[in-house]
This record gives sequence, C-alpha cells and structure tokens, in this order.
Amino acid sequence: MGPDGRRPYDAKYSIMIPLTKPAKSHYSEDEAALVLGVSVDDLRALIRNHIAKGEEEMANVASATYQPSDLLVLRMILGGFKTNTMDNAIT
Repeated sequence: MGPDGRRPYDAKYSIMIPLTKPAKSHYSEDEAALVLGVSVDDLRALIRNHIAKGEEEMANVASATYQPSDLLVLRMILGGFKTNTMDNAIT
C-alpha cells in the first residue's frame, strides 16, 4: 500500500475511461446524419442495408431518434465502408 493507504498507481494496469457525457442524449434523423457527416439519404441507405430487417422497419426510420450508442455503431459501419472503398480503389 501507498503512504495514503491506497494501492500505489501502476500505469500498466490503468484504464482510460472518458468522464464526459455525450453532448446530447437523443438525436433526430437530421442531427444524426450531420454528426455522421452523411446526407439523410445516405443515413437511410446505411440503415436499410445494415440495420433494418424489412420495409416495415424502414417505415419508422424518419421518425426514429438515435442515441449516442446508435451513432457509435453507425460510425463503425461507416468506417468499414470507407476502408473497403479505399481498398477497392487501390486494387
């Protein structure tokens, strides 16, 4: 134990956890597209191709709200698209 009665700090066992809250708790379709840097049409296509399981679910997309975790998943999918697109352009 350290002099203050707590375990000594060891950087190799530390984990960085962000302590800030997301800017918003919910995003509209327009806001989500803006945050992701895509058009609303591109956002809808992304959801149609990777998230929604049919036209019935797509009917609700325009009225959906997105949480920060939703945007994270969509950003990860977009990142894969950009990498794949760049790889295809090179080969």
